[in-house]
This record gives sequence, C-alpha cells and structure tokens, in this order.
Amino acid sequence: MKYLCLVYTEEAKLAVLSDQEFEQLDADSLAYDNEMREAGHFVVAHALQSVDSATTLRVRKNKLSATDGPFAETKEQLCGFVLIAAKDLNEAIRVASKIPSARVGSVEVRPVRELAEHEPWDKRG
Repeated sequence: MKYLCLVYTEEAKLAVLSDQEFEQLDADSLAYDNEMREAGHFVVAHALQSVDSATTLRVRKNKLSATDGPFAETKEQLCGFVLIAAKDLNEAIRVASKIPSARVGSVEVRPVRELAEHEPWDKRG
C-alpha cells in the first residue's frame, strides 16, 4: 500500500532556525529519504514553497473563486509531503515517525486510495 505523509510545520518556527540548524534539518531529511529508498519505502517527496505562495480554489454554483493564501486557518502549514510504500498502517507509522520534520512540526499519515480509471470518487473513503 501507499501512504501519504503530510508534513506540517509552523513557518515562524522555521524562520527562527539558524542557517546551520535549517541546513541540518534539510540534510537529515535528505538522508532519511535515502534510508527509506534503500529499505524500499520511498516513492517520492517534495518540499513546498511558503504558504504565502498558495492559492486556494473553490467552485460554487459553477463559479470559480481564487483566494491568495492557504486553505485553512492554522498555526502549522503544509510544507511538504512524502509518499511511501508500506505493508500496513503500523509500518507506515514507524517509517513516518522518523521523518526529521516531525521534530519541529507534525506528520499526518494517510492511506492512498488507488482509483481505477473512471472509478467514481466515494466520499465514504
């Protein structure tokens, strides 16, 4: 199965890290990506640009509205993701718990629903 690990951090906490602390967090993250790759868990990971660069889209009654900024009011912002492969949720949690950004934020682990082509989305999961 695949699990999406959503990495949340308060951008203000990242902003006060020294250059050395930030570079170490980045190096630790890249090193852990390599560990996951070697163990067969790594699928893909990316960091996101600042929440200031976000645009939130909503379509209501066939009308599109675009709003600058993140989708929700929260202290922590989505700052990246890691897509991993794991045999079950317990293994996914074990792998995700070692993502270095969890030391300064949080990591949400969610199973990926594989959709067959043209399969309708089911809100029940």
